[in-house]
Amino acid sequence: MPRVSRRTALLLGGLGLAGTAAGATGLFLSRGSAPGTVAGTGLTQPPTVHSSSGRLEIRLEAAPGTVQLAGRPASCLAYNGAVPGPTLRVRAGDVLAVHLLNNLGEQTNLHVHGLHVSPRDNGDNAFISVAPGSSFDYEYRVPEGHPPGVYWYHPHHHGRAASQVFGGLYGAIVVEDAAPAEVTRERVLVVSDITLDTAGSVSPPSMMDRMAGRTGTLLLVNGHLVPTIEARPGERELWRVINACVTRYLRLGFEGQSLQLLGVDSGPLREGKEVPEVLLAPGNRADLLVTAVSGESMVLAKPYDRGFRGGAMGPVGPGVRRPDGGTVLATVRVAGDPGPALKPLTTRSGPEDLRLLPLAARRHLVFGAGAMGMQGFTIDGKRFNPARTDITAAKGSLEEWTLFNNTPMDHPFHLHVWPMQIVEEDGTGTDSVRVQDVVNVPAGGSVKVRVAFTDFTGRSVYHCHILDHEDLGMMGVLEVR
Repeated sequence: MPRVSRRTALLLGGLGLAGTAAGATGLFLSRGSAPGTVAGTGLTQPPTVHSSSGRLEIRLEAAPGTVQLAGRPASCLAYNGAVPGPTLRVRAGDVLAVHLLNNLGEQTNLHVHGLHVSPRDNGDNAFISVAPGSSFDYEYRVPEGHPPGVYWYHPHHHGRAASQVFGGLYGAIVVEDAAPAEVTRERVLVVSDITLDTAGSVSPPSMMDRMAGRTGTLLLVNGHLVPTIEARPGERELWRVINACVTRYLRLGFEGQSLQLLGVDSGPLREGKEVPEVLLAPGNRADLLVTAVSGESMVLAKPYDRGFRGGAMGPVGPGVRRPDGGTVLATVRVAGDPGPALKPLTTRSGPEDLRLLPLAARRHLVFGAGAMGMQGFTIDGKRFNPARTDITAAKGSLEEWTLFNNTPMDHPFHLHVWPMQIVEEDGTGTDSVRVQDVVNVPAGGSVKVRVAFTDFTGRSVYHCHILDHEDLGMMGVLEVR
């Protein structure tokens, strides 16, 4: 029987669940992975759809089905019969038109995560509900000058977001760079996790799983378990990495390879930055340059303490755990003749520094975990109510929000439509321009961000991107007028 840490007991006590903690092995102990999984297959790319003449039109069907996950048939959810769904590649100034067909048997909708597009009408409107058996036509107009990089799409229907994403509904969006870095090849790596039972069906979460945020026993890249990535020495690849996990933080380490970070979320860096590892909270993305070095190496998901003992990194399948508690996410095999020489990277234009501009308002938002079990996740002491507007901001204004986390676990904070510049973490100012749409707020800590409400008006939402916490109430409504 696992020991309940003091931090866990405090949270569970506040949620009225301390009495069930000792028996809730789903949070602390692993459930065995479904038999028949296969590791080590070659990494494949999701199907890709490109815009043409300024427009990308696609029919997305959300439906249950049988797909290959971890090398075995799995009964899960999928867009167009694939997990991940198709990668959508657009340019700044394009129109993305999505005909969403709902064959799930329950309500759903669609969120284009990270895109700076209108939240009104049939845009990135979190309040749309698409009934079973019906369809909806979304249209997103990507502004001229939109930051390039990798984004993603997934359901966002309140109360169902976690189960639908965990079940397999997600896919990548790439906004092309007008002046891209010269690379040998580009790869999209959608990282997700899932738990399958012995019949290959998605295992339902326990109440404890939802309180902590569910983590799957299989950690996948484009649906593969520990795939193999092959390259030649000296080749330079652009990896577009998405953390599509419902709860899991990805502390990515790259043993034996040269790694440069080009940007996180919608915040491109002016110059590639050499980094030993990258931390991606749920919903975060990263553009990475990987220069291949001869030999065999590993991409690792290293342990990360998000505030629950054992809650951040659960076992993820046979033969892929390391003695240090990390997980092998993929292997990289580099052999053969050297690749052709490529041009050096050039300096890119970065985002505007909002620290230099005058503020219209300052606000405080407090993440809390109260009593009454499922009613325990709040922002400013309130659970989500779609009929209530929590914050009203003026179009064209600049605001500073201080995010306080009064719970004993990290919460990744996501704001729809408008990106955030991180200006302070636990009282210490930042020394560079960091623009993200998911910002991690550590347990007991605080983060200060600035938001420029440019281009659009309308109602949207902000929430914890541990999607179970969003579904259980940790979400608010913003209206820009």
